[in-house]
Amino acid sequence: MGMAEVIPGVSGGTIAFITGIYEQLLESIKNVLGPEVWRSWRQEGIAAAWEKANGTFLVFLLAGMVLGIVTGVFGITYLLETYPEILWAFFFGLIIASAIYIGRQVTHWRIPQIVGLIVGTIVAYVITIASPAEGSTSLLMIFIAGAIAISALILPGISGSFILLLMGMYTIIIPTVKSALKTLAPESLVTVGVFGLGCLIGLATFSRVLSWTFKNYHNLTLAVLTGFMLGSLNKIWPWRQAVLGLTEEGELVDIQKGMQVDKIIKEVNLLPGQYELEVGPSYLVAALIAMLGGLGIVFVLEYLGGAKDD
Repeated sequence: MGMAEVIPGVSGGTIAFITGIYEQLLESIKNVLGPEVWRSWRQEGIAAAWEKANGTFLVFLLAGMVLGIVTGVFGITYLLETYPEILWAFFFGLIIASAIYIGRQVTHWRIPQIVGLIVGTIVAYVITIASPAEGSTSLLMIFIAGAIAISALILPGISGSFILLLMGMYTIIIPTVKSALKTLAPESLVTVGVFGLGCLIGLATFSRVLSWTFKNYHNLTLAVLTGFMLGSLNKIWPWRQAVLGLTEEGELVDIQKGMQVDKIIKEVNLLPGQYELEVGPSYLVAALIAMLGGLGIVFVLEYLGGAKDD
């Protein structure tokens, strides 16, 4: 999950789903950010609170995420800069297999599940092609951005940082966080605090909503999340050409060949042959091998999980 969060467009929620810890993670977040843990602490002591929070699970998960982020910063970002086609192909295969895996968890496909799958696919696809909005420095908008971005973070197939970009808030939040860390300016600290509060409330609320839907509408929820993953495939197609970017000054510009920008906002998908002509080497054979590797990992994990259950 930590490595996934380093990569724009890939959600840590996807990895949580692949590895079979998604519902357990939602339940743990819901308990920690809700009254359940504190009630157990008051009534039964710290051991009961730790168990209610699933503390051991969260400690190991967070430790793994920290390791993954460090690995991702040095390893994944190198691959992303040097061989992006191969890396994106790997994740493309990973998410295809994950969508198949999640879809197979639906015990029956009826009209509500099929509609949920279609709606989830359309919503995720529209998000991947949406144009960025104009951001706002109002504290209310910053709070809302935090709540929505953190909610997207735990949805399979949707990246929280990408949602910030679409809301026009990425260029407001990220520089403010850097300013707060460097200068401790009061106005920057207030903005970061409001954004963090939005994240906490959004995470607490959304984890409870998702946990409730899993308990009451398990098949429908799985169908919608499968759709989210299928719709997000547009964002991670291996052969893409950047057409809209963000400068260091926060200005949106049309990207010409060879132009460097601080952040890519919009891309168009190309066939490998078109990519060779307009962008550069497609590494088609290596990309297809990586894609098969991504597919294979999910099915190996599924097999190992089944063997463990047996």
